[in-house]
Amino acid sequence: MVTTAATAPSDSFDLIVIGAGINGAGIARDAAARGLRVALIEREDIGSGTSNWSGRLIHGGLRYLEQGDVRLVRESLRERELLFRLAPHLVKPVPVMMPFYGYNRRSSWTVRAGMLLYDMLSWDKSVAWHMVLSREATLKRSPGLDPDRLNGSAVFMDGQVIWSERLCVEVVLSACADGAKLYTHCEVDGLVGDGQTVSGVRFTDRLTGERHALGATIVVNAAGPWVDAVLSNDNRTKRRHIGGTKGSHAVVGPFPGAPKDVVYYESKVDGRLVLVIPWGDQYLLGTTDLRFEAAPETACADASEISYLLGEVNRLIPQANLQMGDVLYTYSGIRPLPFVPDRSEGKVPRSHVIHNHAPEQRGLLSIIGGKLTTYRSLAEEAVDVVFKQLGRKPPRCTTASTPFLGARVSDWAAFRSHLLEASNLDAAVVDHLVSLYGSRAADVVALGRDDPALLDVIDPVTNTIGAELMFSFRSEFARTLSDVLVRRTIVSHNTALGLDVVDRAAGVLAAHLGWDDVRRAREVADYRRYVERYAVPETEPASDARVERRQVADAA
Repeated sequence: MVTTAATAPSDSFDLIVIGAGINGAGIARDAAARGLRVALIEREDIGSGTSNWSGRLIHGGLRYLEQGDVRLVRESLRERELLFRLAPHLVKPVPVMMPFYGYNRRSSWTVRAGMLLYDMLSWDKSVAWHMVLSREATLKRSPGLDPDRLNGSAVFMDGQVIWSERLCVEVVLSACADGAKLYTHCEVDGLVGDGQTVSGVRFTDRLTGERHALGATIVVNAAGPWVDAVLSNDNRTKRRHIGGTKGSHAVVGPFPGAPKDVVYYESKVDGRLVLVIPWGDQYLLGTTDLRFEAAPETACADASEISYLLGEVNRLIPQANLQMGDVLYTYSGIRPLPFVPDRSEGKVPRSHVIHNHAPEQRGLLSIIGGKLTTYRSLAEEAVDVVFKQLGRKPPRCTTASTPFLGARVSDWAAFRSHLLEASNLDAAVVDHLVSLYGSRAADVVALGRDDPALLDVIDPVTNTIGAELMFSFRSEFARTLSDVLVRRTIVSHNTALGLDVVDRAAGVLAAHLGWDDVRRAREVADYRRYVERYAVPETEPASDARVERRQVADAA
């Protein structure tokens, strides 16, 4: 069970990590695996910040070659390959097409040279090398593309993590399996210290209101876009570290001409690289890159961003004819990039920085930047620094060779067949469970042995069953209904944003966890407020589909 702030003693640790996004989770996992006493503190839930709002690609960063950051590209490609091997239930190869148009600012020869270098930098990969297609072959593979001035395309392999939320959860699970203590929904109030050395953290449990303090030799601030907010209580920490940019995505259903591959293409309007990403039964359209100065938790897509993305797709795929009313929902996140005020958004470095606050504040490190793809190597580097700060020789890092907890299966086809036969569940339900939990799907199904009703499907769109709700609380550190529906079962990503399921889900949890009517109503209300951040900006009358979806929400 999760150690909550309400019951946690005022303990002392070797390391406290602030922020349970992918970078903070990775640091906690690596440190715990190497024998350090670790606490991980998160203001909301595991992976609830930038990691929750990513484009869900595990990629080498082809465009970083334009910036000359060959080292970052090589690191990304190496880490992508490790994730293919260590988390195959979550991270899978995906083909990406780059069409060559006559109006592109980057010539086809430039792109092909970049592709060749991309392949050479991933010499240890398990996926195929890129291939160049003629105009005819491109249109045969993706017939919806605008044929005007199309000269061909390049197709290469990258990676996709459909559920980045689940990636974060499994990293935290591994950290806790090695002894790390997790404190979610706990907001850091300030750093503890004598004015020269940080020696711990004060925080408040946002669910209970209780205040606590933990001691530590080293504190790592991995709060992503909230790094400066964590530091704001220290009067001597005046420097600004984060210059975040907002990235927004629009989510739509299948549309005429929709590609089967990820399409990565150059905007006809401003030359930016834009993506159309097949994502389960939906499509992600993204992303924008805008300076953002407000509180990160307030980020949401505005009408101009979504109009820009729809316009780009309609130019690329004329028959799509996507309108604002076709958007199912949107989401936005803040990239925790370094503060570089004299550079445009696209020119800000994507490489991470491990900032040592000494001598002003000894024992304090902050993580600036970082990518979903390279979280593991960032964590390894950060934990090496922690050991040096502790005056100890770093033990060997093992995360590059340790499979995720849900990946401990040698034959996935045999595992799926056995689970299908043993559970008597529909094949679609079993596929859903394996895609989210991997080998741990058997543990989810096991909850239905004593209570067969937990094997009933509660959401026919995602094929979520009741046992998953209980599993989230008992085995995956969920503390609220929103934790369960947004970042465990992924019900929030159905076409009704989970509003058609929320009451039933709350009923299952209330019956098994002993929630009274007040707690149940509060959890439902909190969830409804949470999904408001997915709202589609209103610029025109809603389509019938949008009206129908709102009617479902209102009825809920």
